[in-house]
Formats: sequence, C-alpha cells, structure tokens
Amino acid sequence: MSAENIEIASEEDDLFEHYRIVADKGQSPMRLDKFLSLHVANASRTKIQNGIEAEAVKVNGLPTKASYKIKPADVITLSLPEPPRDTEIIPEDIPLDIIYEDDVLLIVNKPTGMVVHPAFGNWTGTLINALVHHFQQLPTGRNGEGRPGLVHRIDKDTSGLLVIAKTEFAMSFLARQFFDHTIERTYMALIWGEPQEEKGTITGNIGRSAKDRRVMDIFPDGSQGKHAVTHYETVQSYRYVSLVKCNLETGRTHQIRAHMRHIGHPIFNDNMYGGDKILRGISSGSYKTMVQNCFSLLPGQALHAKSLGFIHPTTKEWIQFDTDLPANFRHILDKWETFVNYQQNI
Repeated sequence: MSAENIEIASEEDDLFEHYRIVADKGQSPMRLDKFLSLHVANASRTKIQNGIEAEAVKVNGLPTKASYKIKPADVITLSLPEPPRDTEIIPEDIPLDIIYEDDVLLIVNKPTGMVVHPAFGNWTGTLINALVHHFQQLPTGRNGEGRPGLVHRIDKDTSGLLVIAKTEFAMSFLARQFFDHTIERTYMALIWGEPQEEKGTITGNIGRSAKDRRVMDIFPDGSQGKHAVTHYETVQSYRYVSLVKCNLETGRTHQIRAHMRHIGHPIFNDNMYGGDKILRGISSGSYKTMVQNCFSLLPGQALHAKSLGFIHPTTKEWIQFDTDLPANFRHILDKWETFVNYQQNI
C-alpha cells in the first residue's frame, strides 16, 4: 500500500480520526479486519472489529462484515477513537455528577471550571482523572493510553453533559455518530446584545488564528479551517444581553464561542472572544456595577451544554438527556431580569 493511498483527517474536538484507504490495483483478496489492522497504525484487530460492528467502517460507502474480502480499488473509510499518546493519567478521587449509567455508557454533568482531560498546565483534577479512579475498566484507546471512554469534550469553563463510553464497541459506535453529526447537542448561551433575527443559522469555516493559536477564527470564504454550522434561537431578551439556544450541526473547537463573536454577539464573560467587558449599555453607574457583579459569579463564559441525544449502542434506540442551568448561571439571569424590569418601571 503506497503512502498516497492513505489519507487521515482528524477532528480537533471530536476525539477520533477518519481514514480513507484505497486498495492497490494489485491487491489480493484479504479479510477486511486483517487488511485494516495491517494498514492503520497502532490499531489492534479487536478495535478494528469493534469499529466494523459499529458500522464505523465502510467499504465503497456501505457498512460490511469483518469477513469481507478486499478487492483492488476498494475504498475503505473509518472513524475510530483517537486519544493522545504517551499521557500518564493519575487516578483521583473526584466526585462525579452522573446523570445516567448502564453497562455500556454513562452521562456526566461536568461543572464549570473542570478540565476534561490532562494536558500541559492541567495534569491533575480533570474529568479523566476522576473517571480513571471511579471506572478502572473504561476503554482508553490505543495501548491503554489517552482519554478513557471519551469521544467528545467541552471547554473547561463550559458546563454540561458529556457521554462516556464504557466498552470499546460503545466507543466506536458513539464516535461514528459524532463523525456523522447525528448526535443532538443543545447549548444555552448568554450573549451580548439582541440578534436581529430571532432564529438563524451561522455558517463559516473555523480554524486556528494565526495571531493566537488558542483562539479560533472564522473564514467565511472557506479558504481555511473546517466547515461549521450553528443554529441559534433567542429564548429570552434582556435588552443588553440575550439567552439563546444553540444546536450544533458540526462540532468544531470553540464553535459557538467563535460563531457568536463572528456575528457581533460574543458570549457573556468570554475572555478569549471579547465577552468579558461591557459591550452594550453605558460603562458606568449602577449598570456597570451590576455587570461586574455578574462577571464575578462566573469563572468563564456563560455557556452550558444542556441536552444530549443519540442512538444507544446496545438498544439502537434514541435516548435523550437534559440538565438544568447551573445555579450561578440562573443567578445571573435573575439579575438581568431584575435590572431590566426596574429600568422599565422607572
């Protein structure tokens, strides 16, 4: 197999890799699982077989069996969990807010301020450290390394729901749904200003900024970055800020945060995307004090992953989960409502 016949495209926020392999013209008949274990680096035959069973592997656009015999010019595509390499994870006894659990998965409500996985500057105190302690048998990806059972993530200062796989099959099955964008994800965000349209769709490629690699920029002309689509709907207007519901059609890094800034409505208290200063109203007096009080209630952006829906790996039925806004988020909304009502009654 020549190198040019294998393409790898990794998502930055959906933690798996997508492969596209074209069999050589002289390829002799070979079982699909054996063929892939030979051509996908560091992927065991068991992981490949789980991926095939979960229909995360397709030949010429169709799911098939592990026993399928590869023929010349066959096009094989895969989406497999892809954790980072060479990362030692220290088990830590950290409480987890588990919304749901069964034999193959669990749903965790992550608090604001908790990092999802260990990385430079955050080697301890993460969700993954907690998972390793509480669930020793979670799948960890290649060679036992990486993020146990994790097929997606949310930012440190974003609260809300995450699904964790407890078996290799569940991990592959869920990863395929994330790659196919069939997972339903709804976020609640408090944004600066009032969108001109109550409902709308934001489309614009997202890629890393050349000026600051921590920040994502929008490239509407598609010249850089990856295709990204966010649907939003205004739930409540508070004159200076608005509570909006966002549904992700794609799942790029910082997608909602970058898209909202792009349309002129950064998320409230988002210091990375310009939402941590007064962008509407006069920056003085009681209004300034009220806004600063609201800022002090949040460690970061006012963004919450409220609901999550997907097809269950075992039952093959659609399941849906929902969680309340965190107390500090609700407190901020109460402050805005009180302030706006007071102004109207003056």
